[in-house]
Amino acid sequence: MLELLQPKAYADSVLELPLEELRRKHISAFIFDLDNTITEWNSHHIDDQMEAWFVRLLAQGFQACILSNNGERRIKSVADRLGIPFIHRAAKPRRRAFRRALYIMGVTASQTAVVGDQVFTDILGGNRAGLYTILVKPIASREFIGTKINRLLEKMVVKRRRGRFRGQESGESR
Repeated sequence: MLELLQPKAYADSVLELPLEELRRKHISAFIFDLDNTITEWNSHHIDDQMEAWFVRLLAQGFQACILSNNGERRIKSVADRLGIPFIHRAAKPRRRAFRRALYIMGVTASQTAVVGDQVFTDILGGNRAGLYTILVKPIASREFIGTKINRLLEKMVVKRRRGRFRGQESGESR
């Protein structure tokens, strides 16, 4: 069970993802969490750097989809601005919404990475669906009270990595 809680890689931010390295791993699509991964918690605002990064991502031929447990309205406004599809009320870590995102993008699990800031939703769900999982640091410290409680539990099961992108399979210990 604990292996399902371990990400395959770590990055400080979505902006730090090494796209060429991931392409060499045959990753051509991304499923992104919304809160504290792309935007601050409960916010419609997309940082200019983040928006520009998504423009570059799509221009390089990658696909992307937002997968969030939140309601439709806020997710839709962010997804529309980024020009990517979304799935709301995803019930992460259940696999169904992850599989739906694969279907929407027309890709396989082996071609897809999940990027998120939470172990018990993003990483667990992505691993259960057989996807490449990348844990990023939260954008901000402000978050839902339930998430704050989960963060305490996360510290017991995974050691967050700092610094440049690090993949587990490169021989790095947990």
